[in-house]
Amino acid sequence: MTKYPFGVNITLLPSINPPDYEGYARAAVEEGVKVFETAGNNPGPLIKFFKSHGCIVIHKCTTIRHAKSAERLGVDCLSIDGFECAGHPGEEDIGGIVLLARAAQELKVPYIASGGFADGRGLASALALGACGVNMGTRFMCTVESPIHQNIKDKIIASTERDTVHIFRTLHNTARVFKNAISEQVVALERRPGGAKFEDVRDLVSGQRGRLVYVNGDPDYGIWTAGIVMGLIKDCPTCEDLLRAIEKEAEEVIGELQTFRVTAKAKL
Repeated sequence: MTKYPFGVNITLLPSINPPDYEGYARAAVEEGVKVFETAGNNPGPLIKFFKSHGCIVIHKCTTIRHAKSAERLGVDCLSIDGFECAGHPGEEDIGGIVLLARAAQELKVPYIASGGFADGRGLASALALGACGVNMGTRFMCTVESPIHQNIKDKIIASTERDTVHIFRTLHNTARVFKNAISEQVVALERRPGGAKFEDVRDLVSGQRGRLVYVNGDPDYGIWTAGIVMGLIKDCPTCEDLLRAIEKEAEEVIGELQTFRVTAKAKL
């Protein structure tokens, strides 16, 4: 469908029906895909497979120790996911500012900042912290081209940074999702004396049920991921307009900081 290169993400996480990760990897390589993002548990075998076929590998992680482990496995780039992110922020609750600054201290390969980015000010801050760029998930959900129901886009715009919740905390597989009737029910089950087993929440958190949220437009029908960056999202532009606005704002912010530096030096 496109003459341009594109990447494939393979995330190794616990699932009700685990997919054939190795089969997906082989099929993608056979089709000529050259860029992969890996994430989740024990990506070593996949990274080795991709590198043996001359592919570029970006690994997403939430701690510096995992980033350094992936670096040793030969990844070309890292995506550093802060606690602000949608989806799985890891179990150590480290925010992006410290995590990205630590990455600048420790890593030898380039890295991208993930979690909490939606505008040019965020991009400028990520660059200042040593990242080469930013990943955006929730922000791109709320664009004209995003193939999800308009009701969900409107819900993102109407929501704030307070409208997410963590589920699976007691199962040690924490996920940040939109705060709705279903996710709050899951949290309530986890808070019972003795906690909850996965079987107790299995039907509530079904991926099939969550996908129907994006199709039918009912934000309370199932579990769906969203980051606290919702607090920064106020419109639903085209991807082109969004990226142009982010670039313009980042340049303005960086320019203001340069002016501030010159002024500060003059006063000294």
